[in-house]
Amino acid sequence: MAKMPPFPGTTGHRDWRTAFEAIRKLLANGDDTTQVFRIMRALNVGSAPNGYARMIATPEGGRMATEQVELAQRLGDRAWIDTFAPGTVGAAYRHFLESTGYSADGLVEVSRLNAEEDMRHPYAWYGRRTRDVHDLWHVLTGYQADESLGEAALVAFSYAQLGGLGWAFIGGAASLKSLKVTKGAKFARAVWEGYRHGRKAKWLAGEDYEKLMAEPLEAARTRLDIREPLLYKKAQRELGPELASYLSERRAANTPMPEKLAA
Repeated sequence: MAKMPPFPGTTGHRDWRTAFEAIRKLLANGDDTTQVFRIMRALNVGSAPNGYARMIATPEGGRMATEQVELAQRLGDRAWIDTFAPGTVGAAYRHFLESTGYSADGLVEVSRLNAEEDMRHPYAWYGRRTRDVHDLWHVLTGYQADESLGEAALVAFSYAQLGGLGWAFIGGAASLKSLKVTKGAKFARAVWEGYRHGRKAKWLAGEDYEKLMAEPLEAARTRLDIREPLLYKKAQRELGPELASYLSERRAANTPMPEKLAA
């Protein structure tokens, strides 16, 4: 396969200074989701071009890339979300929205660091697509969205699925800090399990999510080979809410949490 050109306006080099500055802020306050996107932009060099190339290499992926449906708009259409029958992925996503208070629009807003986010370019569209399905991946994998452990496990799952060194940087940093904070390796083992499950699962970035929403949730998990996160559930039980969300200042203060993307 021919080498894909870099994202317009980028150097093609990783910005480690920005990444380390952002990870320090994120580890000090896991609710500061803006730092996640700073890390992604600093380290995920080549991730969008490579993912886009993989997508258009298939007929279905080529069709979706040509149509360029904006998933944030679809997932933000509550009338559409309300059409899905009980037991489907769409119904589970509806429950996710109701139980967390999160929204597709909320994720869009915290990701907007510069004009590249809204650029009319295939790579930018692919990047928005992978951002917009993050909460759906929470639903599909079973990793809880409003806790550090669930976010870190999904970050590791995402690294296995999408490449992009930023995912690994966040998951690894959260895991290393957890060894000291939780006085054990349960958190880190759950994150490693997320990576292993991401390696084994079908490539989720190439899915037609408009169709997937109508599938029965358990059937979709089976088809996509998404394994039950046993180590994650064990760590969640044994650590308890406080340590499972050790990075969250808002959790400790018992206040509502904003839309999150990582630990």
